[in-house]
Amino acid sequence: MMFSARQAEIMNLAKEQGRVLVDELAARFAVTPQTIRKDLNDLCDARALNRIHGGAVFPSGNENVKYEARRSMAAGEKQAIGRAAANLIPDNSSLFINIGTTTEAVGEALVDHRELMVITNNINVANRLRVYPSIEVVIAGGVVRGSDGGIVGEAAVDFIRQFKVDFAVIGVSAIDEDGALLDFDFREVKVAQAIIANARHVILVSDSSKFERTAPVRIGHISQVQTFITDHCPSSSIRDICAERDVRIIETAPVDRNIAAE
Repeated sequence: MMFSARQAEIMNLAKEQGRVLVDELAARFAVTPQTIRKDLNDLCDARALNRIHGGAVFPSGNENVKYEARRSMAAGEKQAIGRAAANLIPDNSSLFINIGTTTEAVGEALVDHRELMVITNNINVANRLRVYPSIEVVIAGGVVRGSDGGIVGEAAVDFIRQFKVDFAVIGVSAIDEDGALLDFDFREVKVAQAIIANARHVILVSDSSKFERTAPVRIGHISQVQTFITDHCPSSSIRDICAERDVRIIETAPVDRNIAAE
């Protein structure tokens, strides 16, 4: 399901404020309460928001929002992160791209590259890049997850282990304050771990909302990546870990921390 511009803005407001109310949204957008209720119903049906009396709330951190909803969230931030990652990847390279809406944004930004080999367990990435003759797409075999087109399971892990590539582009569901990289599906985690182990340079791409979430399954640690690209990193502990472990942080929309602290 694709959300309208108003629905995407409602979702962002709920993310910032924790909740949104029908009457306030109707006044803000100059539409009827009935129109807002329909917007909220659509967003809640997609599990982007949870309904409450008189409005809706942003899902708690331990809920895995549906894929189409995640694609619409922070879309501009993800596009900027995608471009920054693509700028690090030269022509004539080999790379892994794993499952995720931010990694898909990297795939979108790679379409003008030449002579790439892209190995992926993400059907959406494969379908987007397959039409470009200068990009060779290799897709993993395994169980196709219906919710997002991700290919997971032991067959995908075994397939990934056949390669040793120049770059890996990985996404995560959450980043813990101690640097742990987290996800929801242990089958997906196994594939991500194989991708990390078989790349010379690992690029973690994640928008700043991942610092506000949690997930139950550990992929690894941020010290296992060479470059971390985000819109901005609000966590001083993550900054310290990256500095200690020589992980480069690239922020596409850095916040002036002196101003933020005032």
